[in-house]
Amino acid sequence: MKAAQRIVIVGGGFAGLELVKRLGNAPGIEVILVDGNNYNFFPPLIYQVSTGFMEPSAISYPFRKIIRDLKNVRFRLGRLQRVVPQENRIILDNGELTYDVLVMATGTEPNYFGNEHIEQLSLPMKTISDALSLRNVILTRLDRATRIADPVERKKYLTFVIAGAGPTGVELAGILSEMKISVMRKDYPELNQIDLGDIVLVDGLGSPLASMSAESQAYTTRQLTQLGVKLIMNTLVSDFDGNTVYLANGEEIRTKNLIWAAGVAAKSFPGFSAESFGGGRRLKTDRFNRLPAYGNIFALGDCALIVGDEEYPRGHPQLAQPALQQAAKLADNLLRKPGEWTPFRYTDKGSMAIIGRNKAVLDLPKNRYTVTGFLAWCIWIFVHIAGLINFRNRIRTLLNWLGYYVNKDQYFRMIIKPNERPEREEVAEPELESVV
Repeated sequence: MKAAQRIVIVGGGFAGLELVKRLGNAPGIEVILVDGNNYNFFPPLIYQVSTGFMEPSAISYPFRKIIRDLKNVRFRLGRLQRVVPQENRIILDNGELTYDVLVMATGTEPNYFGNEHIEQLSLPMKTISDALSLRNVILTRLDRATRIADPVERKKYLTFVIAGAGPTGVELAGILSEMKISVMRKDYPELNQIDLGDIVLVDGLGSPLASMSAESQAYTTRQLTQLGVKLIMNTLVSDFDGNTVYLANGEEIRTKNLIWAAGVAAKSFPGFSAESFGGGRRLKTDRFNRLPAYGNIFALGDCALIVGDEEYPRGHPQLAQPALQQAAKLADNLLRKPGEWTPFRYTDKGSMAIIGRNKAVLDLPKNRYTVTGFLAWCIWIFVHIAGLINFRNRIRTLLNWLGYYVNKDQYFRMIIKPNERPEREEVAEPELESVV
């Protein structure tokens, strides 16, 4: 009996999980999903976890439960360390796996542009762990501010600088400003008669949401300004020492809080040739998402740079839709004979961002039309609820948002930190190839 073709997928984000679902229960294929976390999560809503508007479980779901009914799929908890293409093998932090086909869907990580101070002292917001850490920092520093008598020192704890005015930065600035207007006044009466600090949004481009239409940019600028957000455009954050944010234009902002949303780069791993990498450390592929130097290795989503698409010479947007569409096309091709494969072609479905309560922007494909305000806000809610992985998460998220909309309050303002435990020697895991 012919052995099943083993397809190893590294990364369970939008692209990786979509590919798993489409290959699930396909005959003649064995699929192994590898991820450093045992759950999938929904990145577009991670900023709501970081500000206490949602609980982590509302936007995450365990992989093993997702694949429970996919009889040809197994999950491996582990972090990729190295790829050995010559031997069709990958090395994880807890063993090794061999493959017939390898699919890299490893996503991105924050790009600090070589600034070690910012990397060490700023607050990233890329993972669930980052979001929980940021929530703890925000709530702890608000509480600390209630005990500081010196107004200058106190303002440093209450001022938040957000580097990066893309969708993540804009959404975070908006939600922090709404917290400042409503929640902080209710929960921290000690701060009622004092300056609650500033929300500052910094970006090197000329406007928030610079990748969207001019109308969306103008609307976003007006709404953020009305919410009290200070916009500093056409300049970059150059350094941060834990007490002061230094800007490239010479300006200094006294704050303990620098939230980093200023850029990402693809996660890279040893083993690939130098020629395999393009801009932003993305893996260069052909129109079939295949690395030309390796006939059985593919890359999807944020870590892929498809070469040869004249409409996107610098690569497709690092968003959910390109990742999902690439995964769907690759699954279709893998289930066909090689001579029947068709190249990937991206269908732009538009872009959107939320600014605050009843405030959002939506650009329809190719910027043909822009929707702003309440209607865009409703569409944003529908799209993001629909994007969650199961019905339970959709209902919980909808109820959370309805509660906030009615009460102008959020419910998950708990500071939860792991217990400090003394270090102890751990028994090394045996070097097993797979438990499949």
